[in-house]
Amino acid sequence: MAKRVVNVLMTLLGAIFGFTIVYLIDKTKVVSGLPTYWRIGIYAIGIILFAIIFYKFFPKMLQGLEKSAERASTYMKGLSVQELISTAVGTILGIFVAFLISMLIIQIKLPVVGNVPFIILSIIIYITLGYIGMRLGMQWFKETGSIFEKIKAGIDRPAKETADGLIKILDTSVIIDGRIKDIIDTGFLDGKIVIPIFVLEELQHIADSDNDLRRKKGRRGLDILRMIQNESSLPVEVSHKRYREIKEVDSKLLQMAIDVGGKLVTNDYNLNKVAAVRNVQVLNINELANAMKSIVIPGEQMTVTIIKDGKESNQGIAYLIDGTMVVVEDGKKYIGQTVDATVTSVLQTAAGKMIFVRIN
Repeated sequence: MAKRVVNVLMTLLGAIFGFTIVYLIDKTKVVSGLPTYWRIGIYAIGIILFAIIFYKFFPKMLQGLEKSAERASTYMKGLSVQELISTAVGTILGIFVAFLISMLIIQIKLPVVGNVPFIILSIIIYITLGYIGMRLGMQWFKETGSIFEKIKAGIDRPAKETADGLIKILDTSVIIDGRIKDIIDTGFLDGKIVIPIFVLEELQHIADSDNDLRRKKGRRGLDILRMIQNESSLPVEVSHKRYREIKEVDSKLLQMAIDVGGKLVTNDYNLNKVAAVRNVQVLNINELANAMKSIVIPGEQMTVTIIKDGKESNQGIAYLIDGTMVVVEDGKKYIGQTVDATVTSVLQTAAGKMIFVRIN
């Protein structure tokens, strides 16, 4: 019933709009010289034509408005406070301009219908300019938001460095790895630990994965993060800056490190290389682990336990307490035994350090 009433009202509105259009044309004296029955016919055609147009297209327009409202509601939920303020300011300015224009056109009156068509036109102007103002406000925030962030970072940076040391931004890989908690507990890191909101969301996405291994990694990362927040002596902060204009998480991390003047903590090899190109300081956990491995020189004595055979014939494999691989010449027959050996050479590879020894 309500739908029928709305359709009838829109049909009447279309008829009024059609009459208005023909009346304005008639006022220009384009058709005023025609016989009366021709003018009446033109009025009838205009009224019927626009009544049909409004009747046919209004339901589709209404559906489009409903979908647009749903999309707008979903989008607004993800906006930050700053973005909402910018959008609201733009919308208010657009409505103000629409108000000024409407005050001019609403004074026009037509015979029979008065100023009703211009009131409708005024409503359309309000909607259109309000929407344009909203879009301009959002665009203004995107273009100026990063500038304000850099200015704010430049103002706050000396105080932050003096009070808290440099900011340390954790990426997803280093949280899942888990060793970062032990490093924080030892006191080798100072300053503030920052967890970007998009890293937290990526961890949650991994924890909800259908793949069992990924799901376990994601849950372990969330557990490590919870322990860092609850047990760490350093201040831990979740940053809600999303960088919506940037799609990749790694690029967002680099931009955040640049904006706040912090260091990026990771064990991602490729991210480390990209950060070096962009002059972003990186603390790589894998590099730290390699730097902490034992330093040996040829001729040095060591005691190792051979646990398996090597790739080459008669080789045995042992490991130091820090995980460094030791290749024992002719050590295959001593698997399961602890032997004294002499270092013959040391090989540094991309995967880490390898020590070659010979049994005494």
